[in-house]
Amino acid sequence: MSREPAAIAPSPALRPVVARVAALNFGCFFLEIAVALAIGSVALVMDSLDFLEDAAINLLIVTGLGWSARNRARLGTGLAILLILPAVAGAYAAYEKFSDFVPPSPVPLALTGLAAFAVNLACALMLARHRTGAGSLTRAAYLSARNDTVANLAVVAAGLTTVFVPSPWPDLAAAALIAVLNADSAVDILRAAAAERRAAA
Repeated sequence: MSREPAAIAPSPALRPVVARVAALNFGCFFLEIAVALAIGSVALVMDSLDFLEDAAINLLIVTGLGWSARNRARLGTGLAILLILPAVAGAYAAYEKFSDFVPPSPVPLALTGLAAFAVNLACALMLARHRTGAGSLTRAAYLSARNDTVANLAVVAAGLTTVFVPSPWPDLAAAALIAVLNADSAVDILRAAAAERRAAA
């Protein structure tokens, strides 16, 4: 994992970028959750919750950008915890899936994943230039968008695989990957928050 100087101040240009990313994520949550519930996809449920989570993370970041390094570190720790919540929700959705073990509709699954990928790629590109500023907060925003692009490609792959192998397992595998990515990002953000705390001490 990479390290960045924790005491770097946030760029003034970061706030409107994060606000735009929050708005995009909030809008995409409603689209994905509607499709997820309509076709019975665990991966899309998790990905839609990722969009909602990312909207919340970025709104909190907009609020916390003007805080001291110590308080930004505290908020970064909270955001790391927030990153694991979709994994918990996904685990429950997967458990429910076993009582109705049918594959999701592959074409809507793949197309929705592709649309989500385009949105998250745009968010990641907007945030990439700021990823080494403001310590754990900017790290949280960038990692959320970056990891979601990987998760979206997994959803697309699950949809395409289900076309040829009509089984719920590709969808469940994509959901598991999303959970792993979130856990890895949470650890990275906790490390950045710890560095901020040390610098502020």
